[in-house]
Formats: sequence, C-alpha cells, structure tokens
Amino acid sequence: MARVCEVTGKKPMGGHYVSHSNIKTKRRFLPNLQTKRFYFAEEDRWVTLKVSTDAIRTINKKGLAAVIKELRANGNHI
Repeated sequence: MARVCEVTGKKPMGGHYVSHSNIKTKRRFLPNLQTKRFYFAEEDRWVTLKVSTDAIRTINKKGLAAVIKELRANGNHI
C-alpha cells in the first residue's frame, strides 16, 4: 500500500463530491504524505520515512528514537 503513513498508519479514505444539486459521486481523501529523511543519531545513520505531516509533528515532540522504538516494537522494519 503506497499511500500509508509509516508512523500513524493514516491511509486514503472514501467520500463524496457533492454538487450544488446534491448529486454525490465517489472521491478519495488522500493523506498529506511527505518522504522525509531523519538523522538517527543513536545508530549514526539517515532514516528515510514516508510520513504524514501529523507524524512529523509527533517525531518533533517525542523524538525520533522513541518513535522508532515504538515502530520496531510493532514489528516494522526500519
């Protein structure tokens, strides 16, 4: 699945376009994903993650080491 945030798990969701006459047609709401490189000082290397902007804020708040520790505990390969 290409459009999934590696930290928060956000993925596309469905919905409707609604016209002025209230006709509904299918659409997708895509998450705001960014491919971002973070320097992981504990292992002295760069880590590339596909993350949402919400996840970037989480990494800034908690720290990269804590987020990667949680990801590895859930079985993700980083």
